[in-house]
Amino acid sequence: MKIAPPIAMLAELTHRCPLSCPYCSNPVDLARQEAELDTATWSRVFREAAEMGVLQLHLSGGEPASRRDLADLVDAARDAGLYTNLITSGIGLTEKRLQALDEAGLDHVQLSLQGTTAQMADAVGGYRGGFDRKMQVAGWIGRIGFPLTLNAVLHRHNLHQLPRALEMAVEMGARRIEVATVQFHGWALKNRSELMPTKAQAREATRIVAEARAALKGTLVIDYVPADYHEDYPKRCMGGWGSSGLNVAPDGQVLPCHAAQIIPGLRFDSVRDRPLSEIWYGGQAFNAYRSTDWMQDPCTSCERKTKDHGGCRCQAMGLLGDPNATDPVCVKSPHHAWLKAQTEGELADADAGMDTARLTYRALPMKAPAG
Repeated sequence: MKIAPPIAMLAELTHRCPLSCPYCSNPVDLARQEAELDTATWSRVFREAAEMGVLQLHLSGGEPASRRDLADLVDAARDAGLYTNLITSGIGLTEKRLQALDEAGLDHVQLSLQGTTAQMADAVGGYRGGFDRKMQVAGWIGRIGFPLTLNAVLHRHNLHQLPRALEMAVEMGARRIEVATVQFHGWALKNRSELMPTKAQAREATRIVAEARAALKGTLVIDYVPADYHEDYPKRCMGGWGSSGLNVAPDGQVLPCHAAQIIPGLRFDSVRDRPLSEIWYGGQAFNAYRSTDWMQDPCTSCERKTKDHGGCRCQAMGLLGDPNATDPVCVKSPHHAWLKAQTEGELADADAGMDTARLTYRALPMKAPAG
């Protein structure tokens, strides 16, 4: 099997974050600050990524602004020839820091949006005053001139705010908005019963996106991540496992996707021990699901097996305890009816408003004990 080089890399610089969003895709077992790669190691990894063909570097977290060396990391990525995209909540950024990032060569900013009102956004993010600060940061981004993407993560309690989120993207001068219905990995899986949108909400979101794409063509690009629990076929896992991108965790582990650590039996190499190219081409975790040899029925005989690759491996693991199983979102899965019944049961009280007491908020990474 011929393996193409990756075109994008997600660098999770830290798991530290001032927000505690209950849908965070970070693993429940968060990396501690003292385990994070240092500036020099990240700089080497950026060079290795560029040498093997990576074009786009997404600087993420947690909150990447929690790293004091963020401007130095952007400078190192620029020297390596990478296009840099900062994925941020905005909290922790000042106008001075943004100007320093501009001088270092930052190409693009992706700003998260937890809600279109302070009441919703602060309740979801668990950070009082977060929305107002985010709006201030958006103004600084516009004045400096960074290309902007707005990332609106939507769930049962804020999907009604989608039309306003689209308006805000235009008002901010964003070039793109990602309308991302929450995906149930990490902390989101712990809160699925509280966050899952209804089927009616999912259909309405699809309608709104379709109409907005037509109305805003040439003004705003709209990327859409639908609520796949209500679909008949699953999402294509990472566009194909180990086919176009890779993640580097704060501690240096290299992952085929952000949730892959939940799959038992995979061996994740570290950039501390092996060059990035060796991990991409020869790493056990990356080769585990690159072909179709691992598939079970009904995937083995399905005409879609090279189209959706059996769905999401992490979703199969999270729901069924078997990463080789057909994603139960798929209508052909023997577990599809079970998932639909479970979903309907969790949505029985969907008319109830958001009760923060029923949410498990993302925790802060713990420091290592003294001694």
